[in-house]
Amino acid sequence: MKVFKKNSNIFNLLSEGVSEGIVVVNSKQLIVANNSSTEEIFGYEKDELVGKPLNILVPQTYHASHHGHFENFFENSGKRQMAAGKELYGLRKSGEEFPLEVGLNPFELYGNKYVMALIMDISSRKEQELKITELNTKLEEKIEKRTSELNTTIGKLTEEVKLREEAEKSAKEALKKERELNDLKTKFLSMVSHEFKTPLSSILTSTVLLSKYSSTEQQDKREKHINTIKNKVKYLDNILNDFLSVERLESGKVNYKFSRFPLSKLVNEVVYSANMLLKTGQQILYPRNIDEVTIEFDEKILELILSNLVHNAIKYSPENTEIDIKIAVRKKVLYIQVIDQGIGIPEEEQKYVFNRYFRAENALLVQGTGIGLNIVKAHLENLGGTINFKSKENVGTTFSIQVPFLNKPVAL
Repeated sequence: MKVFKKNSNIFNLLSEGVSEGIVVVNSKQLIVANNSSTEEIFGYEKDELVGKPLNILVPQTYHASHHGHFENFFENSGKRQMAAGKELYGLRKSGEEFPLEVGLNPFELYGNKYVMALIMDISSRKEQELKITELNTKLEEKIEKRTSELNTTIGKLTEEVKLREEAEKSAKEALKKERELNDLKTKFLSMVSHEFKTPLSSILTSTVLLSKYSSTEQQDKREKHINTIKNKVKYLDNILNDFLSVERLESGKVNYKFSRFPLSKLVNEVVYSANMLLKTGQQILYPRNIDEVTIEFDEKILELILSNLVHNAIKYSPENTEIDIKIAVRKKVLYIQVIDQGIGIPEEEQKYVFNRYFRAENALLVQGTGIGLNIVKAHLENLGGTINFKSKENVGTTFSIQVPFLNKPVAL
């Protein structure tokens, strides 16, 4: 529980925007964290569940079997749906039992094993299924009763059949959408857990090692671990900023601020920052003929867009390669290309590149959240711009953006 108290702000930020209940349980089946949706679903007050045994959310008749399922899951852990194919029930504080679905996702943090459960109250869906069953029963009774009157009632029967088919189709589509949304949210939470766990572990390790270097001549070693901590904190801060950007874009709360600024100033800042991320032998080719160009646009947004493209080019390119930035201004439109010699994007996956949380198969071992390009595309569309790309696996990728504004032309 102490681990989650240290990271409560991160957990709250990530979990409170989720409508489903989220419960984190340790190996002793004690609840160490939950979101407010869990408290609403089960009828508990804020923080009332923390420290309580998981069995208080399970009807008494299922306690014995639930303990065995939990132990078996810890022994053979892996992401799965709990009791697939069986009906599950939860127990509200009021004593009311209700149907639910539970997705389980094990993870390890600071050497301790936990299970994260994503809980969905499916009472409304069960009611809908019951209505369909009742509709089918009534329909069968009518068919049996009116067989002798088939010629005069065929129109009514056809309508009843149509209603049944539409109801079944509607229920199947609703169930499919629920499962797709559940899978997306489970994937998102798993990705976030992984992306936070790795830098947090590095920070902890560097903090422990710092205490061992107490003499003056060990300053270089201290600086090395301090820089590691700074870099990992900056990485975590960038992830959180991406999540906040997604929320602002979805809610329409983005306020763009236009100003006039030298294009070279922005490019210099992006390249300076990117130079610290370069791998051995990598180099960035600076764009030509931009020193006299002044543009009017949202400077922070343009810096975010260019930084994302350049950082991706560095991240997905091997050592001893070039990242080429080309910029031109023609007819009040800014053109930017970022060209790399990296791993490229598999052709069959290119249609998903701008989808939120998407990671190509050949990029899964590289750190990332799959949010950056989605944010870039959303900002450009809001500002009347466009983004597209060409890519070939193991050859490289070229991202091209167009942004409308006012200025004098330059040649590529």
